[in-house]
Amino acid sequence: MNNPPPPLAAPAIMVDGDACPVKEEIYKVAFRHQIPVTVVSNSPFRVPVHPLVRRVVVSDGFDAADDWIAEAAGPKSVVITADILLADRCIKAGAVVLSPAGKPFTANSIGSQIATRAIMADLRAGGDVVGGPAPFSKADRSRFLQALDEALVRLMRG
Repeated sequence: MNNPPPPLAAPAIMVDGDACPVKEEIYKVAFRHQIPVTVVSNSPFRVPVHPLVRRVVVSDGFDAADDWIAEAAGPKSVVITADILLADRCIKAGAVVLSPAGKPFTANSIGSQIATRAIMADLRAGGDVVGGPAPFSKADRSRFLQALDEALVRLMRG
């Protein structure tokens, strides 16, 4: 497994890459702002050949990618993930955390999101049929682009 770098001194983006639907949007915003991107995954996939893009493939162990990201996250990081438990770990490390739909995870909202996740898991385990998230939309993609741009601008100013 690749060891995570020490917490970042300059703004950077870390992506929970295995199921991220907005990788192309991340590259677009990162290139515009000249911000490095690290895509972390359990299996290799194509990333742009670009000096600002780094691909890290970790073992297929349970939560290996999450562990790498959580250890590397810090106050200069923007983490992109749909994983609520990873979001919580990264928030605690001081990172800005966005969902691929552009919704921020915050210290104020993460507790209720974790509770909702637990309730839904209990319902599924009990055999109740519950719907998943709404399909990813163009509005989600647009909201994500705006949220990532705003987060990077705030980090560069701060």
